[in-house]
Amino acid sequence: MTVLEDRPAQRPARAPMAASAAPTTQARTTELQTVRRQAAAGSSPEATAAQHARGKLTARERIELLLDQGSFQEIEQLRRHRATGFGLEAKRPYTDGVITGWGTVDGRTVFVYAHDFRIFGGALGEAHAQKIHKIMDMAIAAGAPLVSLNDGAGARIQEGVSALAGYGGIFQRNTKASGVIPQISVMLGPCAGGAAYSPALTDFVFMVRDISQMFITGPDVVQAVTGEQITQNSLGGADVHAHVSGVAHLAYDDEASCLEDVRYLLSLLPSNNHEAPPAVPCDDPADRRCESLLDLVPADPNRSYDMRAVLEQVVDHGEYFEVQPGWAPNVLCALARLDGHVVGVVANQPASLAGVLDIHASDKAARFVQFCDAFNVPLVTLVDVPGFLPGVDQEHGGVIRHGAKLLYAYCNATVPRISVVLRKAYGGAYIVMDSRSTGADLAYAWPTNEIAVMGAEGAANVVFRREIAAADDPEAMRTQRIAEYRTELMHPYYAAERGLVDGVIDPAETRQVLVKALEVLRPKHADLPARKHGNPPA
Repeated sequence: MTVLEDRPAQRPARAPMAASAAPTTQARTTELQTVRRQAAAGSSPEATAAQHARGKLTARERIELLLDQGSFQEIEQLRRHRATGFGLEAKRPYTDGVITGWGTVDGRTVFVYAHDFRIFGGALGEAHAQKIHKIMDMAIAAGAPLVSLNDGAGARIQEGVSALAGYGGIFQRNTKASGVIPQISVMLGPCAGGAAYSPALTDFVFMVRDISQMFITGPDVVQAVTGEQITQNSLGGADVHAHVSGVAHLAYDDEASCLEDVRYLLSLLPSNNHEAPPAVPCDDPADRRCESLLDLVPADPNRSYDMRAVLEQVVDHGEYFEVQPGWAPNVLCALARLDGHVVGVVANQPASLAGVLDIHASDKAARFVQFCDAFNVPLVTLVDVPGFLPGVDQEHGGVIRHGAKLLYAYCNATVPRISVVLRKAYGGAYIVMDSRSTGADLAYAWPTNEIAVMGAEGAANVVFRREIAAADDPEAMRTQRIAEYRTELMHPYYAAERGLVDGVIDPAETRQVLVKALEVLRPKHADLPARKHGNPPA
């Protein structure tokens, strides 16, 4: 929460009028232009200079970077608070510290609000909140994405509970808009206390290093309560939330590159849940063979590789937008295009923890699957998973509950779903990673696939435990039984023979197989049982 600084009053500048003459329309129009220029300029040149000195852009500069040139239409520019007491009646700047309106990104409508830190430190008061409520309501009604450019220090203490109620209205609208329109939060300054919950309710959170922080209780409170000394960035900076907490989806070094990626993300998303994601013409051949995949992915299931290299070979022009790359890196989530159509990709990442599923990876993938399903984005799942991460910390941390989130998300998804098993797919993790039995529309496997309850080594140790122990040469017997188990139950065609995969494919044909499958599944329509809503695992 923020206490207002002692700043000079900002009053409307009016053109002088002759005492004996009624003002003309021309005079009133001139006065209007003066007032509008004053509102657009902000509180003062000194405040703008101070914002730049912090390494930050002003709210209007940010909007110009986000939206197509000249497309921004501002509303309630001349709104002013009506609070009194504590000197507020002498400080009534236009906009009340937040700029609201709409414009276009690549010609498509986007609604936006931007805190203006130059005015009241971007602190939220009653009028400020009502402006945000209105633009959120308009975005929901129009069925267009909402982007918030956050740079505010919390609630305006001098306005008391009215400011807190303003946050409640924002949270209620965030929830109402969830799954209806895309919501993107861009953190470009401090966000403390209850204000942090609005970004947490949105679909994507972008942060910029050094200038943006998010936390419920700041360093001073932490020190007072726990005795720990910590800086704002170490407590809630961009890298902390992008790599440790998972609150932020992406972190950037500067505002320009951050807002450029926000534009790119918007180009991959539908405007609302009644539309398909925007398709674009594609000059990358749909039937292009990916011969390099034969060398990129080792046949040995114990050897590592980078799943990103596989994705680059398969999707259009090797371009994709990865979500939360720094958090739970053992699972990869990305938006990409196949033959010009947007897909969501979930893939195990053998380059990190061998691609196992754990608590964080399950949460990350579940959230992404739910988002794709809400906004009609087909799902492609690339499977190479040895199982769930074993350990006391995982079990005590509720890996069962968290793994169930991903299982629930896939089972509940009605968009087209295609899975491809590249190499190993063991145990419950195989089932969770969009297997046929959980509702995948089509399931494919490479000839290097090993689909089984567990790896051959572990299975042989269980199934033939007594026989191995009684053998004259236990190690030789173990090796023999491992080979037998792999030959009998883990050969590449075992799952295909039982209808658990729809085909074993040449890895080089992966792109064309996916493109054709998505084409035939594009009209898919599936209804869930009538209910108010499900109750997914917490």
